[in-house]
Amino acid sequence: MKIIIAGAGEVGFHLAKLLSYESQEITLIDPNKKSLAHADNQLDIRVVKGDATSIAILREARVDSCDLFIAVTSSETTNITICVLAKQLGAKRTIARISNTEFIRHKDEVGFTKFGIDELISPEALAASEIELSLKQSSFNETYEFEEGALSMAGLTLSRSATFVGKTVKEAAEVFPEIHFVPIAIQRFGTQYTTIPRGDTVFKRGDTVVFITSEGGAEELCKLSGKVNREIKDVMILGGGQIGFKTARDLSAKGFNVKLLEGNRDRAFDIADVLTKVLVINSDGRNVDLLDEENIADMDAFIAVGPNSETNIMSCLVAKSKGVKKTIALVENMDYFDLSHSIGIDTLINKKLLAANNIFRYIRRGEVVAMTKLSNLNAELLEFEVKSTSAVCNKSIKSIDFPRTAIIGGVIRNGVGMIALGSFKIQAGDRVVVCCLLKSIKRVEKLFI
Repeated sequence: MKIIIAGAGEVGFHLAKLLSYESQEITLIDPNKKSLAHADNQLDIRVVKGDATSIAILREARVDSCDLFIAVTSSETTNITICVLAKQLGAKRTIARISNTEFIRHKDEVGFTKFGIDELISPEALAASEIELSLKQSSFNETYEFEEGALSMAGLTLSRSATFVGKTVKEAAEVFPEIHFVPIAIQRFGTQYTTIPRGDTVFKRGDTVVFITSEGGAEELCKLSGKVNREIKDVMILGGGQIGFKTARDLSAKGFNVKLLEGNRDRAFDIADVLTKVLVINSDGRNVDLLDEENIADMDAFIAVGPNSETNIMSCLVAKSKGVKKTIALVENMDYFDLSHSIGIDTLINKKLLAANNIFRYIRRGEVVAMTKLSNLNAELLEFEVKSTSAVCNKSIKSIDFPRTAIIGGVIRNGVGMIALGSFKIQAGDRVVVCCLLKSIKRVEKLFI
């Protein structure tokens, strides 16, 4: 697939990096010589120096033969303009990064596709949604919903109190036959290897396990794993940038008690004027005495989404030391994921990864409706829509020639999520959630074409 990315900033570079690993033909456009030189040296891609709003530059990038054009510069108006031009010059599909979430809410009403923009994404809005979902499923390290919760992904680390520790997957299924969840990926404690569990796979203490759950499965999983899904009501947010603002606005609208710490005085007053239900405090959050004064120990959750990853991590650690049960940190450096989990931060958010997940489904073959990469695990979760011509259509799961490095986690039929076992027969129109290691993605995609 020929893909052009306009913008070599943090999101553009990360996308180019991930897509180049997929052996896609990538062209990166940016006017900044230094940013392009870094990308050119680090990645196996083609770079074009120039302004992507220039028709001559777009033609130099061979936009007329482009399968996917992604505009992720720091300016949403520039991204919209670039996508309109790219579409008119022959790009098959265009995606624009925006920050104004009103555009997403009203995209059908406005009709962006008429202008030549096929999809809009907002990394900041995706991050705010991810935070809200993490608070909803507070006992899990990682969460993701398919079809508004018809099926959900839940990741957790098994403690000694987990009922199924020491049992095989098959033994656990026999003991708990009515369970509404299934394990789809395991990473052993102290290793970097991801395995797709089979019937004889043994659950061990310290394992990081990812499950797919249907309705009621999250509650069952909490009970059996020794976790408590506490209700979260009082929330403290560090950082009043776009993510912090959107998170505070959305949570306060849903009845949460929100305190927001913002170091910039003018920004703090601006937020206070708009978010009248939020208590806004002019502080950068690194003052431990101030956190104590603001009763951080009484908070149910602490969310650090400031511009500095290290400050976010350290602030979450301070919150943990004060007894806060749920901590969420925004981090830009992907290398921090392993470290931060090991020292006790519950959930990590990376907007580059969220944006990449949202875009990746457009390069997958088959009718991919949604997808997410599992943090720290060399695996992807994909939701395929089954067509009448798909190889899996009208077949039971056990009769499908499925690679051992992939597993069907569940099926959504007519809006209802189901944990699908071997005898389950897949039908046209079903939405099938599959977890697979990266090496088996191409084989899995062929089954759903």
